[in-house]
Amino acid sequence: MILRRLRPMDAVVAGGFVAFALAEEYFIRMPGWWWPWLLALFAVLILVRRLFPLLTMLPHVIGPLPVFYEPATIAGEATVNFRLWQLVAEMIAAYTVGRCVPPTGRDRRGLIGAGLMAVTFAVYLISDPGDPMAAIFFPLAPYALGVVLAVQARRTADAASARAAVREQLAREAVMEERVRIARELHDMVAHSVTVMVIQAGVVRRRLDAGLPVDRELLHTIESSGRDAVGELRRTLGLLRGEDAESAEPPAGLERLDELIAQVREAGLTVTVRREGEPVPVPPAIDMSAYRIVQEALTNVLRHAGPSPVTVTVSFRPDGLHLAIVNDGGRAAPVTRGHGLIGMRERAALFGGDLTAGPRAGGGFAVTCRLPLPVVALR
Repeated sequence: MILRRLRPMDAVVAGGFVAFALAEEYFIRMPGWWWPWLLALFAVLILVRRLFPLLTMLPHVIGPLPVFYEPATIAGEATVNFRLWQLVAEMIAAYTVGRCVPPTGRDRRGLIGAGLMAVTFAVYLISDPGDPMAAIFFPLAPYALGVVLAVQARRTADAASARAAVREQLAREAVMEERVRIARELHDMVAHSVTVMVIQAGVVRRRLDAGLPVDRELLHTIESSGRDAVGELRRTLGLLRGEDAESAEPPAGLERLDELIAQVREAGLTVTVRREGEPVPVPPAIDMSAYRIVQEALTNVLRHAGPSPVTVTVSFRPDGLHLAIVNDGGRAAPVTRGHGLIGMRERAALFGGDLTAGPRAGGGFAVTCRLPLPVVALR
């Protein structure tokens, strides 16, 4: 189980340490019968140092004490058999404690590791009071380096998590915005087509109830409105499925305004269209939004005001595209309720424009809108 948790780099570090120790023993040939066993212990501890960092450091806490050195005589002077690879093992263990269990979190092992390093520092000072630099260089410096790298890694991970959270939030907002856009598009399209169909079907029913003949062209218009609604639904669902095939129908825009006016005229409205100013190219997104605003305003007239005279004005001015849909009589549509007016305001605000809707002082209802156009389009 432990072997599965090991990484290739663990084996590389342990193997490099063993090679260094054997090379030192071969070239220096210091006396001592115990070093192979100590080398084997250190090699195993270095191999599993990430899994058991405190255990890896434990033998080095009391290692500097002279009582654990083997006395020897070299060149007539008394000395101890203290290998360089022992210091290397201690530095690796100290770095591992700082890197794996830094005293910066809620893990108790970090405090225990800091305590072990404090005891090791004290043991160094006790064993050799005249050389405090050894206590700083061998156990404390690698430990401090490990702590610094651990803190930096944690900050990097926190920053990455924060960036991931921001990306996820932006993705959720993008999905929600797309859902709102699709819902607005479906509402504008379906509401208009169904309203026209309902009004025209009501005309057919009343004529049948009165025993009057039914105009075939009126039935044809109902059928055409239904087909338009189905076509728009299919196009929108195709966009949801990621289909890139272009529809045979041109996209909704002011170029199709005459078709829209013809539909509502057949539904009973008297519509007058006025165009003012020199037409300029309009970006597709603004063009479609302008069309949908006019379409929703006319649909509201059909719903709430009945067959009353309506004037639709499309003006190209220096400050943008202006729309005005004014009906001269009938009941005023509610200003603050319904998805239609909300959708129109959202479409205008999306491009930095503004829209007002409300009853007129002399009767009727008016919707006015301004959609800013790019400077290039206005030139």
